[in-house]
Amino acid sequence: MFELDKNLVLEFVAESREDLAMVESDLLAIEADGTDIDEQRVNRVLRTIHTIKGASGLFNLKTIGALAHETENVLALIRSRKLVPAPNCVQVLLRATDRLIELFEHPDTSNDAGIVEVVAELTRLCTNSRPPIQKRSLTGAVGSRGGDAHLRVLLVEDDFACRLLLQTFLTRYSECHVAVNGREAIEAFRSALDRGQGYDLICMDIMMPEVDGREAVRQIRALEESRGIRSTFGAKIFMTTTVQEAKEVVLCFKELCDTYLMKPIDLGEMLSRMEAFHLISPKESPAAAIK
Repeated sequence: MFELDKNLVLEFVAESREDLAMVESDLLAIEADGTDIDEQRVNRVLRTIHTIKGASGLFNLKTIGALAHETENVLALIRSRKLVPAPNCVQVLLRATDRLIELFEHPDTSNDAGIVEVVAELTRLCTNSRPPIQKRSLTGAVGSRGGDAHLRVLLVEDDFACRLLLQTFLTRYSECHVAVNGREAIEAFRSALDRGQGYDLICMDIMMPEVDGREAVRQIRALEESRGIRSTFGAKIFMTTTVQEAKEVVLCFKELCDTYLMKPIDLGEMLSRMEAFHLISPKESPAAAIK
């Protein structure tokens, strides 16, 4: 867990409350649009909720993060046109947004607050939506990874010792390519897409020469969007960071990274995150592998 400056926490809370007020306006507009979905508006709402979900982990706001996660799931279905934003659906999202605002009013006690009812409503929306289309990964595998599917990883790290550690570890589970700065990472990602062999996981350092990690993430997500690949189904991006870069982590979530790992990297935690994002199955990650 990061040791955080209180001012950074207060800044995040204040900004989140402002953003959620805008989310409410956007949700009402989405309801008015009906089936004629304004993708820019939906993307704006989803980006806000995604940032709150991811950054809440930095600040130990577990309940806020859990509610944002369930809310994001519904928004992803709307963006993928698997769920119609009918009035009943939007009303549930508005209740979830209202609850998030309430939780941010008292962040110190938010982890003790109840969210069971609104989470149940969000879960029902997901359950009652049209059956999800099986994901086809950029490497051609359908569904969650496993079996003969081969994991492709791009490791972006300018520090030799950290790069060697992660490369040695990740090679056990994947085909692992290396870039030493953000510029190389963007070019490697573009080239991989051109060959139809995109990456499943990107481990991205934040502070690097030439192009930093945040800008690299922004351009990588833009490349995916230009190819019709939404971030929900795109490469999973793990930011690697130090305590001093906590504010940069929040900004990286705004560019749609998926999670972060604090340096020095705990390989057991890396493995757990890879499992959580269904990049590997538990049977692929025996405890002995990280000793």
